[in-house]
Amino acid sequence: MESPICRRSVTAPFHARLACLLLISGVASVAAPQLERSDLFVAGERGFALYRIPGIVVTAKGSVLAYCEARKNSGADWGEIEVHLRRSTDGGRKWAPPHQIGHLGPRLPRNPVALAKKSGGISDQTVNNPVAIADAQSGIVHFLYCVEYMRCFYLRSDDDGATWSKPVEITATFDQFRPEYDWKVIATGPGHGIQLRNGRLIVPVWLSTSRTSPHGPAVSSTIYSDDHGRTWHRGEIAVPEELGPSEAAAVELGDGRVMLNVRNHSPTGRRLSVFSRDGATGWSAPQFHEPLTEPVCMAGLARWPAREADKPVRILFSNPASGTRERRNLTVRLSEDDGRTWPVSRSLEPGPSAYSDLAVLRDGTILCFYERGREALKPGAKPSPYGTLTLARFNHEWLAARDESGRR
Repeated sequence: MESPICRRSVTAPFHARLACLLLISGVASVAAPQLERSDLFVAGERGFALYRIPGIVVTAKGSVLAYCEARKNSGADWGEIEVHLRRSTDGGRKWAPPHQIGHLGPRLPRNPVALAKKSGGISDQTVNNPVAIADAQSGIVHFLYCVEYMRCFYLRSDDDGATWSKPVEITATFDQFRPEYDWKVIATGPGHGIQLRNGRLIVPVWLSTSRTSPHGPAVSSTIYSDDHGRTWHRGEIAVPEELGPSEAAAVELGDGRVMLNVRNHSPTGRRLSVFSRDGATGWSAPQFHEPLTEPVCMAGLARWPAREADKPVRILFSNPASGTRERRNLTVRLSEDDGRTWPVSRSLEPGPSAYSDLAVLRDGTILCFYERGREALKPGAKPSPYGTLTLARFNHEWLAARDESGRR
């Protein structure tokens, strides 16, 4: 039975309640805050100009898979790009060398949008937006990616991410959108997809008509599979063009609903949220979420850790919390009430930083895989939020603690 003292502290800070519960359970002290960082992909290494668009998952067996776009000649979204992956079997401390996965077959034609907008070289092949899903029921690791922002492929690993199947094209799933939305550009994720308690696989996607730019305007939606990745289907459009959406992250809430947290170009400077009972249909009216600032950048989203069904879940969120459109001050936040409020937050990377993804180990250790940049090298130059893909490993005590300045 919970102590009356703990019951009275339900509105206290997370770290105070945690300490109370550990004291009641007989644990003498809370674990010390821990933070470790390691650079997994560094610009200029292995013959690639830049590594971007991080994603990370923890498999059913506990291995960690970290993946990204390896951009050959420049940092541009369109160009000669491959998908690279690294694997760890000790919780993210040691890593196997990176290797290319994804599109290893014949090169595919350029997207007409790239040619018309002069994005990338005529002979380049852009392999983009990798997304993995760790299937807790079957142990399979599902993997999706796009080629030229116009074709989508699926592959899988049956041995915990050590080897991968040949890719199967699933662009027909996106063609199901065409009667409603005649897209010219498509993209999965990025980041990771999720598996619902009923086994359904959900991947956030965005689609664009490319009327004003290669990636805009766009709509946000999902695709899903109910047979462990064998077949895929489109969901309903979740956020329309008018709100300027693009990349989204998904999470299953305590009552089984799915929340999409969506990047957008609205002048409100806030993230968008929409909700669905099944992650595919009946999306709620989009609403701006005041606590979460929007620098127009992809964000990480994950549950930490799982709780009983029908109870609010703890959710982790990460993005650059600069307060402006500048990509810096990557911050991790924690909600204990299905994402309604975010009372716990801490800056992970105060300097230039951008995209990030989140995952959680079995012991509750949090993994944040993110883009870390550098300050301006010359007077008058702009800082770069890109350069290194870094993995941070930290516990909840570090997240809830105050830093040297007294801030969380």
